[in-house]
Amino acid sequence: MDLDLVFFGTSGSVPTAQRAPSALLVRRGGERLLFDCGEGTQRQLLRSTVGLIELREVFLSHFHADHYLGLPGMLKTFALRGREVPLDVYGPPGVRELFSTLRRVFGKLTYALDVVELEAGDVLERDGYNLVTFPVAHGVQSLGFALVEHPRPGRFDVSASDALGVPPGPERGLLQAGESVQLGDGRVVTPDEVLGEPRPGRKVVLSGDTAPSPTVLEAARGAEVLVHEATFLEEERERARETAHSTALEAAEIAREAEVGLLALTHLSNRYFGPEVAREARTIFPETVVPKDFDVIDVPFPERGTPQLVKGGVRHRREEQVPETEVVP
Repeated sequence: MDLDLVFFGTSGSVPTAQRAPSALLVRRGGERLLFDCGEGTQRQLLRSTVGLIELREVFLSHFHADHYLGLPGMLKTFALRGREVPLDVYGPPGVRELFSTLRRVFGKLTYALDVVELEAGDVLERDGYNLVTFPVAHGVQSLGFALVEHPRPGRFDVSASDALGVPPGPERGLLQAGESVQLGDGRVVTPDEVLGEPRPGRKVVLSGDTAPSPTVLEAARGAEVLVHEATFLEEERERARETAHSTALEAAEIAREAEVGLLALTHLSNRYFGPEVAREARTIFPETVVPKDFDVIDVPFPERGTPQLVKGGVRHRREEQVPETEVVP
């Protein structure tokens, strides 16, 4: 089962020439989950090899404008295209009231829109994984999200299966799926006789906007990937405190203590370009990356390797590259 993270918006409160406001697409198998939808997200999708797919679920971490302003326009575009597939939008308490107001903007839709309020600690049970919400420290109703896969069956022991007389074919498939089978001579073979120890699934944690928080630390323990905001560097720690954001060093401290596999820093202030943010975090947590828009992080199963950053993984190659120059206020 493939799992990856596609970064469509990695800027802080305002867009820059190189970075759009917050938007992250999680792809697991055939599922597509969008977390936050900052200004211009639909255009980012169209500029990528992903395209403006008919998303079925969107998750909002909180209601600061840089995390949801792209959604009304996207909803309207879906309607103009004659969409019929229902769409669910999840968010903290207050999301229903927000969408009651936004309906004046996007008007009548051609599809069903269901708005769902989530509390910290809610668990959405899915096929093969749970989506767990947790509180963060941002001064307003805000949620973080953890995608936690279920444990997988252990490896199939072919030699043990041969010794027990299980013939190649459907019986072995049933045993791998965790079901007992009856052989032709009447004997019953159980999965534990031919499977190794259960193997853990993967965990990906998205902090959303937050100051350093013990709840993020606990949610992130042992995660393959922690996507954590790093709006500021240590030189702006006081500013980070005032605005309930984190510095790169603080995010790295969370990652180190939580023993995550890879730290991805996002939500950068337009003061920074990225390399300086990575340098600061790597002083205490070397396994840190600072994705740009259109970068991808592949998250393989642990036995198949470690998470890897794929630069420009969904960028249209024919698109002209804009020089990396920005005006720093």
